[in-house]
Amino acid sequence: MAEAERIIGTPDIPDAAGPEQSDGRAPAEGAGAQEPGSGAAERPRGRRRIAVLFAVAALAYALDLISKLIVVAKLEHHEPIEIIGDWLKFEAIRNPGAAFGFGEAFTVIFTVIAAAVIVVIARLARKLYSLPWAIALGLLLGGALGNLTDRIFRSPGVFEGAVVDFIAPKHFAVFNLADSAIVCGGILIVLLSFRGLDPDGTVHKD
Repeated sequence: MAEAERIIGTPDIPDAAGPEQSDGRAPAEGAGAQEPGSGAAERPRGRRRIAVLFAVAALAYALDLISKLIVVAKLEHHEPIEIIGDWLKFEAIRNPGAAFGFGEAFTVIFTVIAAAVIVVIARLARKLYSLPWAIALGLLLGGALGNLTDRIFRSPGVFEGAVVDFIAPKHFAVFNLADSAIVCGGILIVLLSFRGLDPDGTVHKD
């Protein structure tokens, strides 16, 4: 019986680790499977982060635009409205300078800078996989778009328009919701950088 089995031969038993290739070699380790967190698995996550970025930007932009429309219609050329006594007022101010009234002689330059910020954020969005970074960049984008809209469409002219400011704390510059979004986004980016978190979701240590 043993001699018959030797002559006829026994069928090959598949390796428990997986099928062999046609040439008898075992498939290379990891062949036919994607590494975790790569390729198609990353694309949906990246799209979700981009969606968060633009959702935050749209919300910040909408709140800024609506607040300015109300201020121009109801508050401009009227007495300031006291919110918390003398400590916080709503007062309509036309600001040709940068955030918080700085640099009034460089309106066109600030317009160009705001447009450049929007372009840079749009380019970064392609490699965005971090939720905190998506929120931070969304705040920056929404704020930049809010003030850029004023620069383009308000008097005295295109790219020279004065920004509408109305939040007036005591002993501080008057600002608007776009300025607030830009500052909050900038602070968040600084904190993320200190923690070593990059926009692509990786963490680096100096």
